[in-house]
Amino acid sequence: MRQKSEELDDETLVTHVAAADRGAYAVLVHRHGLRYRALAYRMLGDLALAEDLVQEAFVKLWTHADRFDAKKAKFTTWFHRIVVNRCLDEKRKRTPDPLPEGFDQQDEADNAEDIMVTDSANHVLRNAVSNLPERQRVAVTLSYFDGLSNIEAAEVMDLKLKAYESLLVRARAKLRDELEGSKSGLLAVLG
Repeated sequence: MRQKSEELDDETLVTHVAAADRGAYAVLVHRHGLRYRALAYRMLGDLALAEDLVQEAFVKLWTHADRFDAKKAKFTTWFHRIVVNRCLDEKRKRTPDPLPEGFDQQDEADNAEDIMVTDSANHVLRNAVSNLPERQRVAVTLSYFDGLSNIEAAEVMDLKLKAYESLLVRARAKLRDELEGSKSGLLAVLG
C-alpha cells in the first residue's frame, strides 16, 4: 500500500518530485512556501518580489529535484540555500533610485503606546542589522530570525562551521557596538 504524500518526510518527497509526482510537489510547496516567502521578504523588503523569487525557487525544485542529494543535506537546508542565493542575486542587480529630500518623513500621528514601544525597538534593531555587511546580515538572519542551527546555516552559506561561527561572532560584536550607543534610547523607549 502506497503511503500518502503528506505523511512522507521532505527528503522522500523530493525523490518523488524528481519522478514528476505533482502531489509530492504540492505537499512541499504547502509545507514550506510561507516559511521561505518570509525569509525572502526579510532579505528583500518587498513582498511581491519575495513571492516571485520563492515561486521561481519552487519551479527550480520541480525542474531540478534530481540534483538534491539527501546524503549531503536536509531538504530545508538545500532549499534555504536556493532561496538565499536567489535573493542575494536579486539584491546585487537592483540599483535603488534615490528618494527626493524630505520624502521619508516620520509620521507624527498618535499610536497606542505598546505599538510605539515595539516599533521603536524593532526599528533600532532592524537598522543595526541592516548596517551589517551583507554576509554578516545573512548569518544573523539565518541564525536568529529563521532559527537555523549553526551547522544548517553554514551549509546554506556554503561555509565551514568554524568560518560561519567566526562570521556570526563578528556580526554580534558589530551589533553590540552599534546597539551600545542606542542602549540609553532603547531603555528610555522600553521604560
